[in-house]
Amino acid sequence: MEHIAALVRDRRSVRTFDGRALCAEDIEKLGDFLRKIENPYEIPVEFKLLDAKRDGLSSPVIAGTEQYVGAKIKRMPHAEEAFGYSFEMLVLCAQSLGVGTTWIGGTMDRAAFERAMALGADEVMPCVSPLGYPAAKMSLRESVMRKGVKADARFRFEELFFDGDGKALTEESAGELFGPLEMVRLAPSAVNKQPWRVLVSGNAAHFYEKKNKGFVSDAAGDLQKVDLGIALCHFALGAQESGLELRFSLDDPKLAAAAELEYIATWTVMNDNAGGPEP
Repeated sequence: MEHIAALVRDRRSVRTFDGRALCAEDIEKLGDFLRKIENPYEIPVEFKLLDAKRDGLSSPVIAGTEQYVGAKIKRMPHAEEAFGYSFEMLVLCAQSLGVGTTWIGGTMDRAAFERAMALGADEVMPCVSPLGYPAAKMSLRESVMRKGVKADARFRFEELFFDGDGKALTEESAGELFGPLEMVRLAPSAVNKQPWRVLVSGNAAHFYEKKNKGFVSDAAGDLQKVDLGIALCHFALGAQESGLELRFSLDDPKLAAAAELEYIATWTVMNDNAGGPEP
């Protein structure tokens, strides 16, 4: 994928489609891409293209398409983050083809989707997505839903990103990390809660979860950890587009400023001339 920043800025959740089936070329490109998706946790995510009529699927919030993509992953530590990272890669690939998507974690016949995915007892399916070409106009239901969660709004940069002492970063003080962090700021999340916080110390960007109640279930796992996987994906793709080399780790720096947050993971920029604030 190219022009990641443009894909991230232009994408929106699509729930109203124009009724056309995906063309064979787009199905082939998506199929080829999803078979190659990896994540830094090195936990495999299994994708499957689904058909609503064939597989008996339904979602009350989707109109104008019968095509979906599902994914599942083994239950293990960091499964949700790995899932979010990999699924967002597919979402951005779809966006590059002009194919609309939206993350669905609850508003669907989950039992039917799990049957279609042949979900095992040791597996979890946090989310699925419809696939299709966006309609020229949103349905009234979609417009109301978007307004309800303020889908086009995002927290300010200074509310999400901080230095190692907890001081808010600005676009200027973030240095060469501004581009990747801005991609994180624009990332989608469950009902737009934006649960990620990032503390930057030297060349390391430490990701944390700021928990909200009501996002954990046995069926879907921790959806906000899925959101953190999306954020990690956006940072990595933004860094790649900025020419920054990254190293992934799970080494909690135990920063005092993050005492009320849950540590998730760290991206460290390996370029000699790159980085954010001094530690």
